[in-house]
Amino acid sequence: MAPENNLSGRNAGSGSVPLTLSEKCTKLANNLWWTWHPEVIDLFRSLDPSQWRHIEIEKEHEFSKKRFISHNPIALLSRIQPEELESRVSDLVLNTRIDQAYRRMQEYVNNTPAWAQRHVGVLGSKKVAYFSLEFGVHEAVPIYSGGLGVLAGDHIKSASDLGVPLVAIGLFYDQGYFTQELDIDGWQDQKYHKTRVDYLPLETVKNTAGSKLVKRTVKDGDADTLVVSIKTRSNTIHAKVRKMQVGRVELYLLDTDLEENSEEDRSLTSRLYGGDNRTRIRQEIVSGIGGVKALREIGIHPGVFHLNEGHNAFAALEAVRQMMEEDGKSFDDAVAEVAQHTVFTTHTPVPAGHDRFSSELIEEHLGQLRDELGISHHQLMSLGRVDPNNNDEPFCMTVLGLKLSRYANAVASLHGYVSRKMWHCLWPARQEDEVPIGHITNGVHVPSWMAWQMKTLFERNLQSGWSDEQMDEEAWAGVRKIDKGELWETHNALKTLLVSFVRRRLNRQCQRRGESMAVIDKTWNVLDPQVLTIGFGRRFATYKRATLLLSDIDRLDKLCNNPEKPVQFIFSGKAHPADNPGKEFIQMVANLRNDPRFANRFVFVEDYDINVCRHMVQGVDVWLNNPRRPLEASGTSGMKAVLNGALNLSILDGWWAEAYDGTNGFSIGHGTQNVDDAKTDARDAESLFETLENEVIPCFYKVDEHGLPGDWVEKMQNSISTLAWRFSANRMVSDYVTEAYLPAAGGCSCRMKH
Repeated sequence: MAPENNLSGRNAGSGSVPLTLSEKCTKLANNLWWTWHPEVIDLFRSLDPSQWRHIEIEKEHEFSKKRFISHNPIALLSRIQPEELESRVSDLVLNTRIDQAYRRMQEYVNNTPAWAQRHVGVLGSKKVAYFSLEFGVHEAVPIYSGGLGVLAGDHIKSASDLGVPLVAIGLFYDQGYFTQELDIDGWQDQKYHKTRVDYLPLETVKNTAGSKLVKRTVKDGDADTLVVSIKTRSNTIHAKVRKMQVGRVELYLLDTDLEENSEEDRSLTSRLYGGDNRTRIRQEIVSGIGGVKALREIGIHPGVFHLNEGHNAFAALEAVRQMMEEDGKSFDDAVAEVAQHTVFTTHTPVPAGHDRFSSELIEEHLGQLRDELGISHHQLMSLGRVDPNNNDEPFCMTVLGLKLSRYANAVASLHGYVSRKMWHCLWPARQEDEVPIGHITNGVHVPSWMAWQMKTLFERNLQSGWSDEQMDEEAWAGVRKIDKGELWETHNALKTLLVSFVRRRLNRQCQRRGESMAVIDKTWNVLDPQVLTIGFGRRFATYKRATLLLSDIDRLDKLCNNPEKPVQFIFSGKAHPADNPGKEFIQMVANLRNDPRFANRFVFVEDYDINVCRHMVQGVDVWLNNPRRPLEASGTSGMKAVLNGALNLSILDGWWAEAYDGTNGFSIGHGTQNVDDAKTDARDAESLFETLENEVIPCFYKVDEHGLPGDWVEKMQNSISTLAWRFSANRMVSDYVTEAYLPAAGGCSCRMKH
């Protein structure tokens, strides 16, 4: 493994030698604050545009010999010697921009925002510990798979912007999630690559709190590396602690790739969502139990534990153990106390989507802990069972999370209703609407997802300081006054960039597959920037119904090839490696390229990630979402599209069920579902086609004498002004602070909304 970054550097402003421009660039690269500041991104891009977009590196391991990385400033800087960098900076006249960016970052990190001064209250001395199994901060840090991780990344970035005292805990996956490649037949193949650790802003946490270190020989660091140990019945799992800086927030990541671990345990944190149930439970005890242990060794004593999904619920058990050990409390008293300080967020609206483990797996992995808790195996299993007396019922992590928290929430209003119905069995004596699961609707981190062109437009037209007040409806009111022509021109510029991006990606896909030059050359002509462009990007789970449009291929042909009002589609997304039905959906969509009717009108972009998503939500005219209601807990990609002027065309599920008002987008159906899934699918497909034919397409192509689609642009303005503030991650985090964190920390007695 390559040596890690040296994050120490020299400290300017404290009497020491001033930092060089090279050192300032390195410090900028080592705080992921840069990922949501376009001017800093452009600064790195200016150093070497081609390398910034696409760096090819050799990999000597069993999975792949080459890997392409992009938008990674540490990788970029590693290719430029300090002397060469200084010369290049001088030639490009970047000196002032580097100084300004570094100064802005220092001011950001060292100052407390006004919002925090007014609102965080007791959290100032009682930090929030936010646990998630994945974090999607940026494509250059591949420790996420999809929506859950990107939500977690947006959560901690907004917590940073608002100044919420929060630390985050997860796992470091050195192979991350898989890279998706489609073969010539359109079938998904998974490629795994070992991440270059020296290309990541990672710092190994040192042991400074007096913990008992594991005696070992460390192959990739110093002997004083902080290591936590989790004892199971069969062995002890060791994990070293790494850290990433995300603005003001510290993200701690546990890594089990240590020589003293067994081969099984060394690979525990290799891949995200890889392996079987045994791998999953071992990952979750490392994240939950190991994460709480790590915080104590670092010297952080949280006032609130926020468990993002059931994967992390073991953290509450370790917190109970520590309280019993340190405060001498009984198990029951410690459970009650820890639950009072625990916030649990559930994201999964179907029973099959919740982690469940057998009695044998629980005893093997939690037996040592339950001995220390002083409880029987039956008592432990009861914590994860709906029916404590059903010995055949497996242990459910969501049940554990709900039982060990006093503040539980779904991630949208409709999802709250579904969750209360699903988990009513845990509170049978209550009415369904009295089940203690509220909702805090998800949001997206505005600076991360809004195109800089759109941001520039807003800065010219909205009130001063609008970005600092982004969760205030009044801050967005000026969107309705923006000149329609200017808004439309900005959107079309982004659309042109998207088409160019898709053509490059398709060209590369065809070259990798070894296709003919005739096929490769045709990729430069797919899509037309003047045509209504609809995007679909998300996980290819079957309930999301990516193939709903394909239910009537002749009708789709008429839409795509209407000589006066054509439509084109951009699809992207991954199926779980074990999800063959999802892979079949991908194959059906991808192979439309072989049908001459759709060759230039229907494309599939490989390897959906934050980068692909960013291009799509910033450039499409319409964002399509057609899940089988009510199985979409929230969804956030459509919120990202809103920020860039795209209109949503969606089933009234998840967030769209509470967002759509008739003027700010389009709905598929009327928010109902048939008890027969097949009939629901047929009815929704018909509604989708009718909405496209009768509403979306006519509105888009209705233009005035200047070629401006005035009604369409008005819908864009309505969408942005009514939705951007409501579905920002700043609003989401603010809700967590007032409705969950402060009550859990003992700061107030607010009740989470149902």
